[in-house]
Amino acid sequence: MAVTVETLEKLERKITLSVPVTLIQSEVDTRLKRLARTVKMDGFRPGKVPMNVVAQRYGYSVQYEVLNDKVGEAFAVAANEANLRVAGQPRITEKEGAPEGQVTFDAIFEVFPEVKIADLSDAEVEKLSAEVTDAAIDKTIDILRKQRRSFAQRALDAAAQDGDRVTVDFEGKIDGEPFDGGKAEDFQFLVGEGQMLKEFEDAVRGMKSGESKTFPLAFPAEYHGKDVAGKTADFLVTVKKIEAAHLPEVNDALAKSLGIADGSVDGLRADIKKNLEREVKFRLLARNKQAVMD
Repeated sequence: MAVTVETLEKLERKITLSVPVTLIQSEVDTRLKRLARTVKMDGFRPGKVPMNVVAQRYGYSVQYEVLNDKVGEAFAVAANEANLRVAGQPRITEKEGAPEGQVTFDAIFEVFPEVKIADLSDAEVEKLSAEVTDAAIDKTIDILRKQRRSFAQRALDAAAQDGDRVTVDFEGKIDGEPFDGGKAEDFQFLVGEGQMLKEFEDAVRGMKSGESKTFPLAFPAEYHGKDVAGKTADFLVTVKKIEAAHLPEVNDALAKSLGIADGSVDGLRADIKKNLEREVKFRLLARNKQAVMD
């Protein structure tokens, strides 16, 4: 079997494969004989169907199957002998004008690029490292406490401050006209936590229950509401209720509520440290891997 390899554009290659007709016909005959032993046809007993009848009925499909197999095998052998790292499946087409006694095909395919690694003996990579500190553990505990905070209503003469949950009614207008999403009743948000635009929070901060205020609010140009982005609205807000946040104490009860096995603060801190160390490990692994690739 003669094999030639041509380089086309960039990573594209072409192999011309020649397969002897006798090899194909021999395999076809072998498979038809094997098929004849089990094939069933009306008028014949199983295994007694004449070969010429079997060939007439199944010859084309068996030949097609054999041709595909032999060409595939020839391509695999040729690519291996030529040390080609084939990427994907080849496009195989039959050629005309093959030599007598041969069937010839063109196989066009792509190969993986050759990657040459430079000398890395003098390369330096900064390996990042980090430790889980008590401050990081304390910060995580504060987050857990906030997630479990409760609220109690403040006195009527108390002013809203950061961390408070306020209940308000508000209505906004642009050029004296209401707009979609600009009005709400009994709306709650936490002051100072960025749940509302800064101008809105600044206006409510310091207000008392029962007070109303009118103030301008400029929507950012990149605001998600396209109809009001970049425009200025006049808002009327009325504070209906102010509630102060109460964070649970860091004690055994908190540890138990978080599912700590021994129900202790030390156990809680140890569990948080373990989880933070696992997270830091994965993040550092990704960062160091990226540093090596860069």
